[in-house]
Amino acid sequence: IVLFNDDVNTFDHVIETLIRVCDHEPLQAEQCALLVHYKGKCTVKTGSMKELMPKCSALLDAGLSAEIQ
Repeated sequence: IVLFNDDVNTFDHVIETLIRVCDHEPLQAEQCALLVHYKGKCTVKTGSMKELMPKCSALLDAGLSAEIQ
């Protein structure tokens, strides 16, 4: 799952969502949020399509911009 930068969500919201949805540790979620902010995108989760589909949907439902690539 690739997470994309947007001008809407706060760092806290992105970090909390990555912890909740992608099972990130707080530091990992913070680093991903920073990469998304400065680089425009970041791979936040890898795995099987069956595993990634509900997680990507949950990220989208939380208002984040993400897609499975």
